[in-house]
Amino acid sequence: MLTFLHVSKTYPGGNTALSNVNLKISKGEFVFLTGASGAGKTTLLKMIYMDEFPDKKSNGQVLVDFGEEHFDSKKISLRRVQALRRKIGIVFQDFKLLSDRTVFENVALSLLVSTDYPQAEIKKRVLETLGAVGILQKKNSLPAELSGGEQQRAAIARAMIHSPYLLIADEPTGNLDPENASEVFKIFQKINAGGTAVIMATHNPMFYRDTPYRHLIMNQGILQREIL
Repeated sequence: MLTFLHVSKTYPGGNTALSNVNLKISKGEFVFLTGASGAGKTTLLKMIYMDEFPDKKSNGQVLVDFGEEHFDSKKISLRRVQALRRKIGIVFQDFKLLSDRTVFENVALSLLVSTDYPQAEIKKRVLETLGAVGILQKKNSLPAELSGGEQQRAAIARAMIHSPYLLIADEPTGNLDPENASEVFKIFQKINAGGTAVIMATHNPMFYRDTPYRHLIMNQGILQREIL
C-alpha cells in the first residue's frame, strides 16, 4: 500500500530530516514509528500525505497504492494531492478542533465541503462515528467543554469520517494522561481491526512494548531498524 524508495529530505540550512529511507507498509498493517525528537518521524509522516516531498536530487519516491487509485510523489498534481488526503485520516497531538464549532459540526465539516451527501446521510455518518469512538453524548458540546481525552476522540472521529484506507497518528496521546492514552490506543486498535492501516508515531513504550505490531525506529533521519 505504501512504498518509500530512497527518500531523503534536507531543509534549508542543511538540516537532514530523512536520509535514504526505504520502507514498505502493507494494507491493514498497524505500525509504530518511534525515535527521539527531531529523528524525522513527522517528516516521514508528511511524506505519506504529500505535505512534504523527497529532495529532487536524491531521486527518491513515495508511492501510495489504494487499489483502485495510485499516487506517485514524482508525478502528483495539487488536485491529486487533495484526492489522496481524502483517503487518509490524520490525528495530531494538539487535536486541531475548531473552537467555535460543536463536536458534531467539527466532524461533519469535511463531509460538507468535500462531498455532495444529503444532510440526512451526513448526520447518520457523523452520529455513527461519534458512537464508535464513545462520545456520542458530547455531540452538541464545544471543544472547550470537553476533557483532553474527549477532544482527542472527536479528532479521531473527524479523521475517520471518510472511512480512510490509512490512519496516521502523530503523537496522538502526548497531551493525555495514562488512562485516556490507553483508551485512545484501544480505539486505534479497533479501527485497525476493521481493516484500516494505522501508522502511529509515539514516544510512549506502553503502546509498542509487548504488542504484535511492527515497530520502526528512526534515528537522525535514518530508518535505523525494524522490530517485528
